[in-house]
Amino acid sequence: MLKKTYRVVGLLLLLAALLLPPMGARAEMYVEAYLGGVFPSSQSFSYSATPTNFYTYNVNAPGKYDPAVIGGLKLGTWFVKEGFLGFNYPDWMKYLGFFLDFSYHRLNLRRQQATYSEVFAGLANTGQLNYSADGSIATLAFMFAGRYGFFPDSEVPFGRLQPYVAVGPALCFISQRPRFSFSTFSGPFLTDDEDLSSKTNTAVALAVEAGLRYMALKNVSIDASFKYRYAATSFDYTVNPGGNGFFVATHDIKMDSTLQLFSFQLGAAYHF
Repeated sequence: MLKKTYRVVGLLLLLAALLLPPMGARAEMYVEAYLGGVFPSSQSFSYSATPTNFYTYNVNAPGKYDPAVIGGLKLGTWFVKEGFLGFNYPDWMKYLGFFLDFSYHRLNLRRQQATYSEVFAGLANTGQLNYSADGSIATLAFMFAGRYGFFPDSEVPFGRLQPYVAVGPALCFISQRPRFSFSTFSGPFLTDDEDLSSKTNTAVALAVEAGLRYMALKNVSIDASFKYRYAATSFDYTVNPGGNGFFVATHDIKMDSTLQLFSFQLGAAYHF
């Protein structure tokens, strides 16, 4: 799935390059590389299954994620009067722009204690298990931005210091590989530790960003930004949790979770 994502990003970058206006008509486009840290919010989640008509179980986990390093690329433009793709925008549109933002980072659930409950033939039972997961997330965001300029000079007429805000939809390509082992157990069905296969899912997300760009040179800027992403995702797994005698069964479970991702980035951009 990630290979396909990289192909999509590459095609978008190539298309943008082919559509660049002549160098004589400065369109104020830029390409930026950035690094930073991402801090996912803890999001409790649960999954449940009904393997037979007389047995059900439910697992609840706190959903504590590890911080991670985030890296990415931006390709954007501001709608200046000189024109992008030959358009003669009105002067007030120089405050508006658009950029593509592709980022990648790990999305690991740290080892944590979860609880489970089961009902077998009308008898209820509870216990604890250790839960963790390895994962990653690649995000392609389509961001609509607004900016303002301070400290203009002859080299950068719009202003050397440019705070901006941006918002837009995003596609998140998320992978997860859960693992759990039992701490305490006294029931008839859930007996085996599980190392589930990795699954990948695509989710539509909301992305919001606020940043401060400083034009160090006419064509080079430094960008510090804060980014927030929100996405709801769901994964389907096949589980063979063991059991005793005829209680052994392979069945499907669905794991639903909500992601809230907070990140800080520092980048450098080239403007052309």
